Amino acid sequence: MSVKSQRIDPRELKRLSVLQSHRTLLAIGFDWVLIAGAIAFSKYMQHPLAYFAAVLVIAGRMHAFGCLMHEAAHYRIIKNRTISDWMSDLLLAWPIMATVDGYRMNHLAHHQHTNTDDDPDWAAKLGMTQFTFPQKVWRGVVQLLGYLVAINSVRDILHMAKRIAKHDRSTRTYKLLRIGFYAAAAVIFSVFGLWTDVTLYWLVPFLTFFCLFLYVRSVAEHFGSMDYSDELGSSRTVYPYLWEKLFFAPHNINYHLEHHLYPGVPYYNLPELHAVLMKNPTYASRAHITRGYTTGLASECFAPNAPLLPAHHPVSY
Repeated sequence: MSVKSQRIDPRELKRLSVLQSHRTLLAIGFDWVLIAGAIAFSKYMQHPLAYFAAVLVIAGRMHAFGCLMHEAAHYRIIKNRTISDWMSDLLLAWPIMATVDGYRMNHLAHHQHTNTDDDPDWAAKLGMTQFTFPQKVWRGVVQLLGYLVAINSVRDILHMAKRIAKHDRSTRTYKLLRIGFYAAAAVIFSVFGLWTDVTLYWLVPFLTFFCLFLYVRSVAEHFGSMDYSDELGSSRTVYPYLWEKLFFAPHNINYHLEHHLYPGVPYYNLPELHAVLMKNPTYASRAHITRGYTTGLASECFAPNAPLLPAHHPVSY
């Protein structure tokens, strides 16, 4: 009997895997309302600090869109998969320049071949300096600053676009509809004179903090002081501080180890799944769990006197 089969009763797993579509639909609506509220607050206050706060909130909700797009990639939104994909594209993926199916092709392969040469995420990041750990603290700071001036963001976007394009299976009709979506948005922005607002409240958050949040989460999930020889040590679950949930871990994306073990469990049941798994002494003692993105994760990835490492492979401790 495998270790995995001992962790949770199949009946309990079935219960935790039941979709509650209204919860995700409410979450999507809540994220959009937060964005609208942040913009309204900034425009009402007319103050640089209010604008900065709005950028942070909007970038955090863009990250939330990405997390819910991840749910859509696993068909964890609503039961009707066709409607789910179209709704998720329109409300989640297309606004952040992604597609559900494009993400799905990459992500499901990542699940099937996690942390191996056949894992497209692993293979793509293999050898990249930003994913080679431990790093000196100053190098980590420079890496994060690179996102705030959009240099690293553009680098990551181009890198991801190239990867996704290799396995693009979208139809001609789909491509035309997506182009139509962006064209219609451009017309609306032009007619109502919204380009300045779009730049300030969408492009700026997108090219700075949104990409920064994605990078931090990407590191947290599979890099740093990981034990790639152990199923329970090759993915990381993070206990975030309350404020970190808003930016680094929206919609329970921090329960990444649990998600890898049971990807059929929707995000709103991951905390309960984690609690059930933690009752198993083996799981509790071997699971890679880190406290905080800005504390625990940082201490596992960065060291003041870390050696300069050749950027050829993520380091396994």
